[in-house]
Amino acid sequence: MSILERLKRNRILINKELTSYLRRKYFSPCCYADSIVTSRALAEHLTGRCIDVGCGDLPYKELIESKVDVYDTLDIEKRRQEVKYVADIQDMNIIGSNVYDSALCLEVLEHVPDPFQAVSEIHRILKKGGKLVLSVPHLSRLHEEPHDYYRFTKYGLDFMFKRQGFKVISIEPVGGFFCFVGHQISSLLLLPVWHIPLLKSIIYWLNKWLVVRFCFFMDKIFDKQKLFAMGYTCKLEKI
Repeated sequence: MSILERLKRNRILINKELTSYLRRKYFSPCCYADSIVTSRALAEHLTGRCIDVGCGDLPYKELIESKVDVYDTLDIEKRRQEVKYVADIQDMNIIGSNVYDSALCLEVLEHVPDPFQAVSEIHRILKKGGKLVLSVPHLSRLHEEPHDYYRFTKYGLDFMFKRQGFKVISIEPVGGFFCFVGHQISSLLLLPVWHIPLLKSIIYWLNKWLVVRFCFFMDKIFDKQKLFAMGYTCKLEKI
């Protein structure tokens, strides 16, 4: 097995083993910063009947289920058995209009050719006054190629959401320059060893304290303006 094949296989293993955001957040400073902002937004704004659009492997499942009455899921493929709808986020015609009280869409818009249409579809399936928690990258290396199309700024997000009929509650930056650099360091530390049981546990622990928490702390001190935000978590309301 080549080195690249091993790294790709280990990345898949990490996603399978670190299924909950509570463990996955210590993979890298980026994941840690994102989990803090996003978990808080989900806890505050998800209610009633909720849908997870582009749900992936459902890292926030336990948190969401504790906050809502109904938790439905949609993805482009059935990565997990719990996925209810298999559909393209840009055309969710299998779901009626004005159905959901809340929705989440985490790290999905960069992977669709027409994010405006995707946001319009989420707007359609939400009830009036329905809340949406959405996250996107700003600084990120290429991933899930060839379906990696966009990076977003807070100004572009504000324009898109208002154009599609949402009230913007907040667009909160996630991480910063040190988290971006730290994410690369964490990947270099963990990906090569994740198939070695004892070693991966040791590196995971060292990474948690020496890279993840350190870089997060450095960003709080030196990147207060968030000019190098890793991404944004947005809280929106359908009007």
